[in-house]
Amino acid sequence: MIEYSNEKKISAEELSRVFKLSGINRPVDDLDRLKTMIDNASIIWTAWDNKKLIGVARALTDFSYACYLSDLAVVEDHQKQGIGNTLVEKLHSQIGPDVSLLLLAAPSALNYYPKLHFENITTAFLKKRRSF
Repeated sequence: MIEYSNEKKISAEELSRVFKLSGINRPVDDLDRLKTMIDNASIIWTAWDNKKLIGVARALTDFSYACYLSDLAVVEDHQKQGIGNTLVEKLHSQIGPDVSLLLLAAPSALNYYPKLHFENITTAFLKKRRSF
């Protein structure tokens, strides 16, 4: 049975493992950067199979108007089981209906997010970070 939590602490090593096994493109070998990503997140929801971290939803928010879902990752052998959907639902429930939830999707996930009731918008702009 999968357990979800927004209270369990995770390490940079655990986050790196989930990113590597999920296929998401993140700086997985820069543990200091991953630790900073964890430490400065407003919300982190995690999914656990027994005591093993298998999924993460990490967000930045003001808890009033806007929330940016910066990471949604589920290890490959647990994908297509509703875990990502549940992580998003839990995060959305925590921020409430008055807060917009925004994300940037990887090209490989463009068909996934509409299934979670995200609307595709054309009114966003991006200044990209340097490559890692």
